[in-house]
Amino acid sequence: MSRYRCAQMPGATYFFTVNLLNRRSDLLVRHVDLLRETVRATRSRHPFHIDVWIVLPNHMHCVWTPSMAKLV
Repeated sequence: MSRYRCAQMPGATYFFTVNLLNRRSDLLVRHVDLLRETVRATRSRHPFHIDVWIVLPNHMHCVWTPSMAKLV
């Protein structure tokens, strides 16, 4: 597993990409409602702002900014 470093700075913004193991799958768009619900539940526990979120059939790109309240 990769080890990622992430700066815990107020106002920091993070870009990341998530890829499915099966690159021929369309799982993310087929179950986009479940993905949305999961992100909503995660945001309730770990507040962040979604600056950009692009969901494609087999991967997604995200730019998120954590809420300032959680960083202090």
